[in-house]
Amino acid sequence: MDLNILWFILIAILWTGYLILEGFDFGVGMLLTILGKKEKERRLLINTIGPLWDGNEVWLLTAGGATFAAFPEWYATLFSGFYIPLFLILIALILRGISFEYRSKIEDPKWKRYCDFGISFGSWVPAVLWGVAFANLVRGVELDANHQFVGGFFSLLTPFALLGGVVTTLLFLSHGAIFISLKTDGDMRYRARALASKLSLASIVAAAAWAIWAQVAYSVAWTWAAVAVAAIALVASWLFNAKGSEGFAFISSSVAILAAVILIFGSMYPDVMPAHDAANSLNIYNASSTDYTLKIMTWVAVLLVPLVLLYQGWTIHVFRKRLKLEHIPESIGLPTLSVPKAELQD
Repeated sequence: MDLNILWFILIAILWTGYLILEGFDFGVGMLLTILGKKEKERRLLINTIGPLWDGNEVWLLTAGGATFAAFPEWYATLFSGFYIPLFLILIALILRGISFEYRSKIEDPKWKRYCDFGISFGSWVPAVLWGVAFANLVRGVELDANHQFVGGFFSLLTPFALLGGVVTTLLFLSHGAIFISLKTDGDMRYRARALASKLSLASIVAAAAWAIWAQVAYSVAWTWAAVAVAAIALVASWLFNAKGSEGFAFISSSVAILAAVILIFGSMYPDVMPAHDAANSLNIYNASSTDYTLKIMTWVAVLLVPLVLLYQGWTIHVFRKRLKLEHIPESIGLPTLSVPKAELQD
């Protein structure tokens, strides 16, 4: 295996980590005002991902950085061609992060509603647009002979791509609902489990339609194996969830997302950005950095990636316990500023 193939696989792994970990974050955010009928319930939901969401976003930064370093031509064409959807995702993620951080700073119901909207908006938009973006990478885009994107924003909104957005949204919703039932106890756990069953069925139908369409129109023979694994994992997730085995349901849901990434990247290979005219496609060789750059990156990855994985696993282990509504205080009780009387004198 040469380094170009290795880094194509490593970038796929980074995207897998991001979509699995940030996927349940997005799911919780999208369900915040659906499952969280009261203020304490919404705070309970936020606390399930409070210690994790910002660390999960690091996978996106790492995937983008690895793409820039290993395949700079791919990075340049992707970020210029998909500028509007990626910009919208960036704005949504910024608004989501601000809402998480500042929601508890002001004890005002209207302020909290604004922040809840920010969390929901910042979760729905990326969930839809990541699916649209990856579906376009499977389908192929309009590139000229210089590997420049010559299509417009609306050329990305094809029925196939929009169905891809529906699939990722439903997958993240069911993934998030299963995570909530895994991380909470009491009434919230059972409500989330019931909702996860409905969302899982919808995910199975939508994912089956998109995967078969992708496989027949754009993919290669061996990726049928990924489709089969995804189908088995989604059905298993639904069954485990129905039996109350949330841990196995979450693992199965994660396997389904892994299989989806294999289908996407397997359909693209050896291209990294397929074009409608195959002669204009970017592949793992004409889009890559020099061999020396790839060698340095490989050594860095060998040394640092295990440490990142250990830290991520340790974080999840530390915050593994279930949360109950009784754990959430009625009020955060923000401290007030007291000024000594002597300082108020002229």
